[in-house]
Amino acid sequence: MDFYCDEILSGKVPVRRVVETEHVLAFHHTQPYWPVHIVIIPKRHIASLAAVEPADWLIVHEMLTVAADICRRITEENGGCRLSTNSGDYQTTKHLHFYIHHGERVRDEQGASIAPRLTA
Repeated sequence: MDFYCDEILSGKVPVRRVVETEHVLAFHHTQPYWPVHIVIIPKRHIASLAAVEPADWLIVHEMLTVAADICRRITEENGGCRLSTNSGDYQTTKHLHFYIHHGERVRDEQGASIAPRLTA
């Protein structure tokens, strides 16, 4: 199963879109791990960054262009952000996706809530 193709791009799971182009969709994560957690995906299946073929580079470039614009906005609003992707055994969903996130993590790797840190 490809969650992004089967559920997100099909419309079965509604998402709050951030940016949409002909080949790329950026949306707020449906179960965020950070206070700001945006996912960027290609609209056709590409397994991972490690699996990119020559014909995929224009779409990957478009993904990075969308990511740069979103990173600029989040940095202006929050002072900074992170852009990441996973590959191979680190991928829970075998579809290329970038995460843009900001803030303290609110969920652990298994999806369980993390209690906020107490400040003195």
